[in-house]
Amino acid sequence: MPTECTLVSGTSATAPVTLRKLYFLRFAFAAVWAALLFAAGDTLGPAGVTLLVVYPLFDVAAAIIDIRSARADGGTAPALYVNIAISSLAVVGLAVAATSGVPAVLRVWGVWAITSGIVQLVAGATRRKLGGQWAMIVSGAISTVAGASFFEQAGGDDASLRSLAGYAFLGGVFFLVSALRLNRARHGA
Repeated sequence: MPTECTLVSGTSATAPVTLRKLYFLRFAFAAVWAALLFAAGDTLGPAGVTLLVVYPLFDVAAAIIDIRSARADGGTAPALYVNIAISSLAVVGLAVAATSGVPAVLRVWGVWAITSGIVQLVAGATRRKLGGQWAMIVSGAISTVAGASFFEQAGGDDASLRSLAGYAFLGGVFFLVSALRLNRARHGA
């Protein structure tokens, strides 16, 4: 559930609107990506490798959008810069790991999930006043645990890329929940 790292201080009333839209987009992307990866199976052919690299690239793009939103609202976004660095390293790491097989990909994805999950956990806790952040906090914690499980799975006989599809979809669901909660908080519900 990398992709969820957002930490902004000094946000205005428009921040939840921007986050809500971004969270809806991230849900849709995660759902489509997960379906495509699941359909691709455990092959590391051109389609599978492209999907693996596109996911962290999308995370970088979403963080850049979030940074611009934070700046427009007069805030700062230090964790988003950390997220961009982590996800950019994941792009390179996954491209290299794909040449070594599924276990290597799972190890790189696992490290990415752990590190970005910790950042997301902290970011969600910092943004909790905006509303809708409890799902991001839980998602960050799950990402950290899931990352460790991917790393462990890489050493076994059951190494499968399909587990990444389930992980991404679950992360997308957390974005959907957060978007809906932000909408409720915005309307005072």
